[in-house]
Amino acid sequence: MTTVPTRRTPTLRAAATVPRLLRSCIGLLDRVENAKALDLVATPVQKAVRALPLGPLRDVLHGRQLGHPLHPVLVQVPMGAWLSSVVLDFVPGGGRSARVLVGVGTLAALPAGLAGWTDWAEQHEQQMRTGLVHAAANAAAVWLFGASFVVRGRRPLAGRALGLGGLVCAGVGGFVGGHLAYRQAAGPNKAEPVAHLVRPGWHRLGPVDTLRPGVPERRMLGEVPLVVVRGENGGIDVLADRCSHLSGPLSEGEVTDGCVVCPWHGSVFRLSDGAPVHGPATAPQPRFETRTEPDGVLAVRLPGVG
Repeated sequence: MTTVPTRRTPTLRAAATVPRLLRSCIGLLDRVENAKALDLVATPVQKAVRALPLGPLRDVLHGRQLGHPLHPVLVQVPMGAWLSSVVLDFVPGGGRSARVLVGVGTLAALPAGLAGWTDWAEQHEQQMRTGLVHAAANAAAVWLFGASFVVRGRRPLAGRALGLGGLVCAGVGGFVGGHLAYRQAAGPNKAEPVAHLVRPGWHRLGPVDTLRPGVPERRMLGEVPLVVVRGENGGIDVLADRCSHLSGPLSEGEVTDGCVVCPWHGSVFRLSDGAPVHGPATAPQPRFETRTEPDGVLAVRLPGVG
């Protein structure tokens, strides 16, 4: 008789394998996100970032055209350049090349930081508090690498030490950024699970004649909230209700020019296909096909499910 191996149940011993220092850091970040005192800094900075006259560049910095946040893409350049510069500091004859990489990384950190601040200004309070720590660590890295670039010609050892310190700060910033992105979910598409929660086929939502033209209304499809908009011409558009940016309720927003506006951060989605027309959202809203049953009931189906 063949014995089927059983799957081990995780125990508290698994948690004990995590280094105590790492667990302390995570616990500290959990406390940071609830530190309301940081709002004294976050609130005026948020207003200043939102007031920047960026125009269409704001959507570019959010990454709307890219389909996901731009900031994580841009940070690869300074991090790669800085790490390579520190490696070259330990290679004989690599001093000049290291200085070039320090300069490239420091300059590249500026657009990466601008994209990060643009995203940060459209996040929840808890995410913004953690984001301040992330920004502070990265600002320290930029300052240290900038100083390293300046002094390397006259004091090579001091320049290398400053660069090494900058890399440590950049590493701390990266750790906090990872916590912000994956623990606090700042950036991922919040509408992605919809396709995994809806069953295949057509589903009845309710009578069509109860829908008011031009008014977004919330309907539930199992555990998935939907926003239903009946047009003046009788056509009906149905999108997932929770905004892909930070789960704002689109059914509480406004409908204008064939689009629905999220009431939380102003993301604009086209009703005809769910595409984001204006950020900070970068991912589209799942759009449902619709039909009216013979008894006047609205039925919906999400393509590609199952």
